[in-house]
Amino acid sequence: MNEQDAKHIQDFGAQRLGEIHCLTIIGQVEGHQVLGEDTKTTKYEHVLPLLAAIEESPEVGGLLVLINTVGGDVDAGLGIAEMIAGMTKPTASLILGGGHSIGAPLAVAADRSFVAPSAAVTLHPVRLTGVVLGAPQTYRYFAQMQERIVGFLTAHSAIRREQLMDYMLATDTLASDIGTVLTGEECVQCGLIDALGGLSDALGWLHGEIACRRAGES
Repeated sequence: MNEQDAKHIQDFGAQRLGEIHCLTIIGQVEGHQVLGEDTKTTKYEHVLPLLAAIEESPEVGGLLVLINTVGGDVDAGLGIAEMIAGMTKPTASLILGGGHSIGAPLAVAADRSFVAPSAAVTLHPVRLTGVVLGAPQTYRYFAQMQERIVGFLTAHSAIRREQLMDYMLATDTLASDIGTVLTGEECVQCGLIDALGGLSDALGWLHGEIACRRAGES
């Protein structure tokens, strides 16, 4: 890992935990649209090269992703999720606090996903506030984006498509929005997240998986 990659790790929320790297994805995932300085963000253009550096580093055995999101750029979030899903090294995710919007795809992208007992995940359809011009084209665009999210979630978790859509389109849960807030236990029961647990559980699984893979290579 070169000096520039090491600086990315230090500056953008990744820390070494022995042979495991820890990446934090918090606040809003910032994409092509730059958010204000007073907004807590995770910048995807910094995370992508960081993930590539972690994948290539012989010193890194696995990746732990800590998630507490409030939404953000869907395309940027899916880009990060695809990078995590495409890694060959063991990966584990842990939702702490909230996994709003793009937090769910980021969580299920890992080989093993965990959610803290006090955490929650918000599932809702892709939507836009304000005046929308060119409505038919816009509707088709959002339908395509929604399908990308649904396809990713169902491909990387055990949740049924029908149940996922029911959660996303529920009208009796949120006061002024469509969607559902799932507790940590409910996330596991429906198959969205693999297990209920905390930091020690995620790290324990990672260390065990790293040991198993190394044993298989020897």
